[in-house]
Amino acid sequence: MEQSRRLRRALAGCALLAAAGLAYGLWVGRTGLALPCPFRAVTGLQCPGCGVTRLCVALLRGDLAAAWQANPVLLLLLPALAVLLLRTAVRYVREGRTAGPRWEGAVTWAMIAVLAVWGVVRNLI
Repeated sequence: MEQSRRLRRALAGCALLAAAGLAYGLWVGRTGLALPCPFRAVTGLQCPGCGVTRLCVALLRGDLAAAWQANPVLLLLLPALAVLLLRTAVRYVREGRTAGPRWEGAVTWAMIAVLAVWGVVRNLI
């Protein structure tokens, strides 16, 4: 009984997130108007996530070349991020907890480190 409640809750959260992302992607795709990066607005530099909107819109169009051009490092990290999020969701539904094994935390921190390095490198090249 508790498991089915957690499943409904997880699915509702995923559906809400997907709907919001799709609506934002359609809005940007049709109008060209997107939220500006606050880091770039203040510093003039690209943050590790700059281009994520263009990346997502390109993926919605199925344009991998444009997605790569928008943010190649984030595009490469997306499969690992998807696996981690899926594992977390399954664990939540089955066990009622989100914390995973240490290796998942290590992978998360490694991805954060890669993005931090990317944030520096992309402004030097």
